[in-house]
Amino acid sequence: MIPSFKHARRLLLKTTVTVVVMASLATGSSSLQAGEAAGALIAYVGTFSSPLRDVLPTQVDLPPGNGRGIHIYRVNRATGAMTPAGIYHSGTSPNCLALNTAGTHLYSTNETDRVGEGKEGTVSAFTVDRTDGGLKLLNTVRSGGAGPTYVSIHPSERFLLVANYFGGSVAVLPVLPDGRLGAATDVKIDAGKIGPARATNAPPGSFAFSGHDRTHAHMIQADRSGRFVLHADLGLDRIFVWRFDDKTGTLTPGETAAVALPPGDGPRHFHFHPNGRWLYSIQEEASTVVLFDYDAATGGLASRQTISTLPPGFAGSNFCSEILVSEDGQFVYAGNRLHDSIGIFSVGANGELTFTGEVWTRGNYPRSFNFDPTGRFLYCCNQRGDNIAVFRVDRKTGGLEFANHYTPVGNPSSIVFLDLAKPR
Repeated sequence: MIPSFKHARRLLLKTTVTVVVMASLATGSSSLQAGEAAGALIAYVGTFSSPLRDVLPTQVDLPPGNGRGIHIYRVNRATGAMTPAGIYHSGTSPNCLALNTAGTHLYSTNETDRVGEGKEGTVSAFTVDRTDGGLKLLNTVRSGGAGPTYVSIHPSERFLLVANYFGGSVAVLPVLPDGRLGAATDVKIDAGKIGPARATNAPPGSFAFSGHDRTHAHMIQADRSGRFVLHADLGLDRIFVWRFDDKTGTLTPGETAAVALPPGDGPRHFHFHPNGRWLYSIQEEASTVVLFDYDAATGGLASRQTISTLPPGFAGSNFCSEILVSEDGQFVYAGNRLHDSIGIFSVGANGELTFTGEVWTRGNYPRSFNFDPTGRFLYCCNQRGDNIAVFRVDRKTGGLEFANHYTPVGNPSSIVFLDLAKPR
């Protein structure tokens, strides 16, 4: 987020709307086109969405968005092209999505602050129609803070983990036997010293400033064992480490409760290497990736390398976004907003990264990207370009080649895939 964008979000946060309106919006439904065959590859796209007058009755959320809710697409497995298959209409900016392993339930954040006196956001649970990928709302619950921006599923699949950006908090929501969500079993509110306006490792001439005004929990994810949960707070320049009790759904500080990033750098997202021993963190305002050695026995993190996400010689402002490690662990991909590129890195034998190149995202402000289930295609959500661009992945070199497919969608934020051909 650049300052003008963040300022607009703050203004809209002050708008009051009743819980009754929120509840009525949550009853929207997806409308899939007829003829969708079983066995399809389905893509769900979360968006920043404001109500359209022909769909929803009133302004509800922030920021003003061009999306219409959760957009559903059928994906051509050979070419990577996406065909519209339906929309779950929502004006609450369902910006982050997560699917359970069986592909029977989808969960979405709703980046709002409209619920209750504490001005919380919400998270919604949906059942997935396994014949065509259609969605049906199960329920919507409070997220434990304002502006939920990230959701992930605990490896036990009995809990959902939520990061509330504007609330500066994280929460644990139980997943009930039928897939519905229960009230939070734990909420942790971030606290500490806010980092400076200028990142320690900012590129020359950078004016990048987004989240160092207060606490901003930006991501939460368990390690693969589920024993530890990590979350990044951009404003505090810290990654927190929690022990997780999978019986009670509660978090307690790890042996090392948090690890600090350089002041002002702004950790946003992180991704574990498939070996479980390395973690890569991307810093929004510094435009860097930091490699951490991860101790699976204690949850400890030790930084070992810092590398720029940008090409040599870059100067000016940039805001990093997504980071992904390829399934084979050979490559790391880092998103750059304003520079509008994806940086490509090879992973050495010891986990350290080498910059090998970059690709233009074919759109403005790439917020996130994801691989299809085969890893042959990468889909980039160009938030301000109102499109998703498709790239072929060279599995040997890690290179990305534009596949000549754009999908128009208003303010796309995230994309996840469901292969209906795979057994539950």
